[in-house]
Amino acid sequence: MGKKQKYYVVWKGVSPGIYTSWTDCQLQIKGYDGAQYKSFETLEEAEHALASSPYNYIGNHTSYIIQHTSKALPEGFDMNCVAVDAACSGNPGPMEYRGVYLLTGQEIFHFGPVHGTNNIGEFLAIVHALALMKQKGIRMTIYSDSRNALGWVKQKKCKTKLERTAKTEELFQMIERAENWLKTHTYADIPILKWETEEWGEVPADFGRK
Repeated sequence: MGKKQKYYVVWKGVSPGIYTSWTDCQLQIKGYDGAQYKSFETLEEAEHALASSPYNYIGNHTSYIIQHTSKALPEGFDMNCVAVDAACSGNPGPMEYRGVYLLTGQEIFHFGPVHGTNNIGEFLAIVHALALMKQKGIRMTIYSDSRNALGWVKQKKCKTKLERTAKTEELFQMIERAENWLKTHTYADIPILKWETEEWGEVPADFGRK
């Protein structure tokens, strides 16, 4: 089955309108301060949304953070950033990870489920975000609430104790590709920071399964 067509509404960007590919949508929002956009399943929904206020669909960034965190963010916090997180049903178990753009609350990537662990998912999510930014020529801060994953990325090595078996082979191949990417690319210009859960509440990419 082919990938289902999506329609991307850009309310605020280089050229507001409806786009039928994520690449075309990104061209309108990349580097545009305060860009507002969202994907829809049908053209009719997209046309209705474009004719309406964006806040009926995406909210403003303040309301988005209030919905996804239980505490206040520090004054002057730059919302033009990506938060990543992973979820695992059991450890190990079915694992998935994703990245969320805080300014709009939009999920910008999602992978899984695949058999693995939460820490591996957190590690892969950070590398996924790094690779996506380098590919698109984008620079913004990446936040993760996993100290282990942040340490692994810094060391360019996923130090998991998960056994490599037929069941986990796909995951280990992903790990190897991620480690190789870290060793063969420069990304010092992209800040990778700890999301301070105790002070700010749950990371906005959290799957809400605690």
